[in-house]
Amino acid sequence: MAREFSRIDRIGDQMQRELALLIQREVKDPRLGMVTVNAVKVSRDLGYADIYVSLLTTEELTAESPEVVDSISVLNRAAGFLRGQVGRAMKLRVIPQLRFHFDALQGYSRRMDNLIREAVGDKPAVTLNEESQDDSQSDPESNA
Repeated sequence: MAREFSRIDRIGDQMQRELALLIQREVKDPRLGMVTVNAVKVSRDLGYADIYVSLLTTEELTAESPEVVDSISVLNRAAGFLRGQVGRAMKLRVIPQLRFHFDALQGYSRRMDNLIREAVGDKPAVTLNEESQDDSQSDPESNA
């Protein structure tokens, strides 16, 4: 039976934490905005690590947006430096090559949320009266 949480998954999780801190503290390029490291997928042979990042902005971004292109290019240029810092922090013998990608999942989830709101509306699924009745029926001390 396979283990639930493999070594590759643990390396990816630790690498995600380390990269988030390093990008925030060590990369000083003004073209780089507020970057969030969403996921790290490490290959089985530790040859490559695909890092999925998103940018914190108020407008909707795509992979072709100028801010995204600039930020990804800055991160890919800093990949060697970041790889060395991750290697020192994690104490691994083999450190994967870092490849940065834009994660469009947040924009997709915002669009889906807007579609659901358009279809259903902004009214809550449970009204306050129904909720208070359910609470009073399930609480035996309130009936006694």
